[in-house]
Amino acid sequence: MEEMYQYEEKLIREGIQVIAGVDEVGRGPLVGNVVAACVVLPLHYELEGLTDSKKLSEKKRDKFYEILMQDALAIGIGRVSPEKIDEVNIYEATKIAMKMAIDEANHKLKLEHVLIDAMPLALEIPTTSIIKGDSKSLSIAAASVIAKVTRDREMYALDKIYPMYDFAHNKGYGTKKHLLALEEYGICKYHRLSYAPVFKCRDKINEIDLLK
Repeated sequence: MEEMYQYEEKLIREGIQVIAGVDEVGRGPLVGNVVAACVVLPLHYELEGLTDSKKLSEKKRDKFYEILMQDALAIGIGRVSPEKIDEVNIYEATKIAMKMAIDEANHKLKLEHVLIDAMPLALEIPTTSIIKGDSKSLSIAAASVIAKVTRDREMYALDKIYPMYDFAHNKGYGTKKHLLALEEYGICKYHRLSYAPVFKCRDKINEIDLLK
């Protein structure tokens, strides 16, 4: 746990009290929003087992999500739509989502420093970009869990509308079942047209969207 709090402890020793962690999910999927979270934890916070959301089971992520939603001093969520991703590219869309999340958290609690997973951001607030930060910073790990659970729940909702793509299991990634469904049923309005597997199926629209 001490290793997961080393960046926060260093800032605390420098007199910084309000430290946020930021992470995103959803850069690779063919469908849905890219989602970022910004989380401010209480000073010297401990939550045994919290780490990069990709290393946690869904059950553990859901458990940590509920705890963090109660314990965090401030949480911000940023979402960027497939349309915007297609317009600006996924890298720029990720930065936009992160800034949205930071702005929301900052409105709730004035941030003094932001720890960011890998992505360099130009902000008025001092920042530290940490490669693989979701495995090195508790604040970023918390943000990774909040972002992941938030996006997964969005995918479960989409799965109820478009069960043929199997979003509940693939979370929008290009699995064999998802790709075969694209060929058979075409694209839905939440697919990212700038992604190659979707682009080549762009002329066929899912009947569910045509009926709306």
